[in-house]
Order: sequence, then structure tokens, then C-alpha cells
Amino acid sequence: MYEIVLNAQESAIAACKPGVLFKDVHKLAATKLVEGMKQMGVVKGDVAEAVEHDVHTLFFQCGLGHMMGLDVHDMENLGEQYVGYTEDLKKGTAFGWKSLRLGRALEPGFVITVEPGLYLIPTLIDRWKAENKLAQFIDYDKLEMFRHFTGIRIEDNLLITENGNRVLGKGLAKGVKEVEALRGVNV
Repeated sequence: MYEIVLNAQESAIAACKPGVLFKDVHKLAATKLVEGMKQMGVVKGDVAEAVEHDVHTLFFQCGLGHMMGLDVHDMENLGEQYVGYTEDLKKGTAFGWKSLRLGRALEPGFVITVEPGLYLIPTLIDRWKAENKLAQFIDYDKLEMFRHFTGIRIEDNLLITENGNRVLGKGLAKGVKEVEALRGVNV
């Protein structure tokens, strides 16, 4: 699951540049997460159709990221509808989308977080399974195997530049081999 989240994050970071709607970057990350969960056998059917039906919200309930000010969350005090959205682009209200704090087009000078994750919440899984919600896309029996996996998120902070973005801060080990080497595990 770590590699699924890492792939989603790397894809999202590569997509962050001026003019791109961050809600589209969120959808890209959601698509990468669904692709990975399909490879694990948890998601079935067409990936694009599954994302259109919001199947990703079962395990990606939060938004991909948000604006940053002088502190990580201080821009929220201005109101997400004013900071992360525009008069023409309103914040979503659906589960999994209402937590997306930033949807607007990225501009040079924006500082944002990019933090996809997979979160398996047993009570949410139980509710969806009891409702047979999106069963055409979710193999609930296969998902049961991962019930005790709580979650993982990988986060970076970006500066949107004139031509793309720059990851802020000192680079940390994120690849599987690099992380396991830090842990002293042979790969």
C-alpha cells in the first residue's frame, strides 16, 4: 500500500503547475489510488468509472492537500471557500470531496501541501458493506484481508513556480529501498 500512495503522490506532484485545477490533481491522485487497489484485488471493474462513482472515498476520505500560509493550516482561518475556491468554482459537498480544501487553479507563488493517503476505517467499511454500496466496484471479501491496516499518508509541501513546482524542504527518503535502508531492513 505504501507504493500505491507513493505513486499517487509522485503523479500528483508532477501534475502541479500554474493553470491546473487542484481538484483535477486530487482526481488524478484518486485514480492512482484506485488503480493500485485494483491491482491488489480490492477494487474491480473500470478504474475511471469507479472514480466517477467516488469509490475512492471509501479509503481516501480527505482532500489531497491545501494552501499554506505562515503556518500549515492558517489559511483555513480565512475560510476555505475564499482561499481554496473561487466565485466560479465552489467547494464540493459530497463525501470525500467536501474535505478537499483546495480546488482552484494553481498560480505561481502558491504554497500547497500534496498529501494523498489510504485510510481503512473498519466502521466505514462495515457501513458500506451492509449497504452493499458500490459492490460492483469493491470486493468486500478481499478488503477484509486488510481490515487491520489503518492507513498511510505521504506529504510534501510545494511552491508553485512559473513553469511547474518545487518541493520545499530537505528531501527525505521516500522510495521503498531508501526507507527500508533507514530502518535497517534488507530489501
